[in-house]
Amino acid sequence: MNLLLVEDEPNVVSVISRGLTDEGFSVSVAPDGLIGKKMALENQFDLIILDIMLPGINGLELCKIIKDQKANTPIIMLTALGTTENVVNGLDNGADDYLVKPFKFAELFARIRMLLRRYSGISSQDQVINVADLQINLSAKTVSRNQQELILTATEYRLLEYMAKNKGKILSRIDILESVWDIDFNLGTNVVDVYVNYLRKKVDKNSDQKLIHTAVGLGYVLKDK
Repeated sequence: MNLLLVEDEPNVVSVISRGLTDEGFSVSVAPDGLIGKKMALENQFDLIILDIMLPGINGLELCKIIKDQKANTPIIMLTALGTTENVVNGLDNGADDYLVKPFKFAELFARIRMLLRRYSGISSQDQVINVADLQINLSAKTVSRNQQELILTATEYRLLEYMAKNKGKILSRIDILESVWDIDFNLGTNVVDVYVNYLRKKVDKNSDQKLIHTAVGLGYVLKDK
């Protein structure tokens, strides 16, 4: 497995590179955003780890650039900023996961394994989920409602896909955190509520039939009745 680490702190580079190499990964390192961009776009990596505070191009901008061209390359963001706003900003730019410094290598490794499992299961065959007039193409990763395309961020799409695959089932916030992000955020965060509201504005706003429902005290459910 080939991984790219875009990080300008030598101590962090040393710890991550040594740990991943010991686990059998091949690790390439870029010391700034400009070099990271060139390496990410000109080479094939199984996963990319990005720091947010980078010289040249910051990690948020670089994440978006990479995801626009290589949507199926998983990205983990590293940052010293762990507020809900910063988590949402990272995920809105296409990041699959978010790890706050300082962190334990075992936690990073666990998240890498989970992301690699998630992306290894992507099928090339067209698969479509229909919920009322909502249609989700799992292969093309497109969404439409009443035959009108909906433009979703990568995180919004993953959340909607998870809810659609569990149509009619009440999903707790913990279920969503663990299944959509593969991580266990501090349970005090409102990141799930933030993203459900994002989805509602895009999926239900212009339709009389609402599909995303709140189960008070329990979580959320996607259903057509």
